[in-house]
Amino acid sequence: MAVSDSASAGGSTSAGFDLHHHGDREVGPGLVDLAVNVRLPRPPSWLRQELASALDSLAAYPSTEDAVHAVAARHGRPHEEVLVTAGAAEAFTLLASAFRPRRAVVVHPQFTEPEAALRAAGHAVERVILSEEDGFVLDPALVPGDADLVFVGNPTNPTSVLHPAASLRALARPGRLLVVDEAFLDAVPGEAESLASGHVGVVVLRSLTKTWGLAGLRAGYVLAEPAVVARLRAVQVPWSVSTLAGVATVACCRPAAVEEAEKLAVAAEADREYLVSGLAAEGVDVLGDPRGPFVLVRIPGGAALRERLREAGYAVRRGDTFPGLGPDHLRLAVRDRATTDAFLATFREVS
Repeated sequence: MAVSDSASAGGSTSAGFDLHHHGDREVGPGLVDLAVNVRLPRPPSWLRQELASALDSLAAYPSTEDAVHAVAARHGRPHEEVLVTAGAAEAFTLLASAFRPRRAVVVHPQFTEPEAALRAAGHAVERVILSEEDGFVLDPALVPGDADLVFVGNPTNPTSVLHPAASLRALARPGRLLVVDEAFLDAVPGEAESLASGHVGVVVLRSLTKTWGLAGLRAGYVLAEPAVVARLRAVQVPWSVSTLAGVATVACCRPAAVEEAEKLAVAAEADREYLVSGLAAEGVDVLGDPRGPFVLVRIPGGAALRERLREAGYAVRRGDTFPGLGPDHLRLAVRDRATTDAFLATFREVS
């Protein structure tokens, strides 16, 4: 089952949800960060070296030409189907600016910036809220048939649920633009269920932030049909993608980097299962079937528990800023086993 509701245009807060609240606002000095879903504390040494080597070129205006061709080669798509962006978040703003949907739908719970961007551009937004009881599983029939712009995450933040590619493809239809946010897909072994290879009417968004520790650099890209890419490029601010972001994109699309990302994804999967097992030992069930580098839980008194964890030195992500969730929901980023062990010991003490 699902709940459907509407949100009028304007502002960043709708029906009590702060759509611009993100995990970085939970983090503070001295806190162990389980609130932000960036896997690495810093970019790997080989990537830092490539970025450092580009510093002497910063006097020149940036170009994304090399990055576009690198992304195209990485996904086996023509370069006309690639737009490099200042992080995946820029793509949400570009989509909201370039298109004038009659009926825009955002599938929740999910990352709130798509709805925030639509509302800021003056669009009314309809929400399809997936059911916790059903494990936040996507049923294509829940999306109104006449919706012409649909946003869905895969795997979805904050639920960590990975929707089958067949379910997503079932949402594509003539006259509709389906936007699939795959910001965490490279953290799933084998990039299972990805639509990055290309489908009519489908826009795929990717981020380099999560796997490579690049949140401060803002590097991402769009994969879509040439006509869609052209419309997005037409409203993109000139030089919005920095030289360093372009260098990072090229570096992270090389075969060796893709292979390394796969190894990191396998390690993250094992670390996630370790966290899930540890939470179960504490009587906490993880919601849904998590496949991303984070998990969602619901604990009675979750808001108060979050504050006690904070006082004990751990930042976790509140869930009540996501439509479809409430104050008892908390999102926990997957970390290494030593960090998980220390967190679970603290969790036991403050629960």
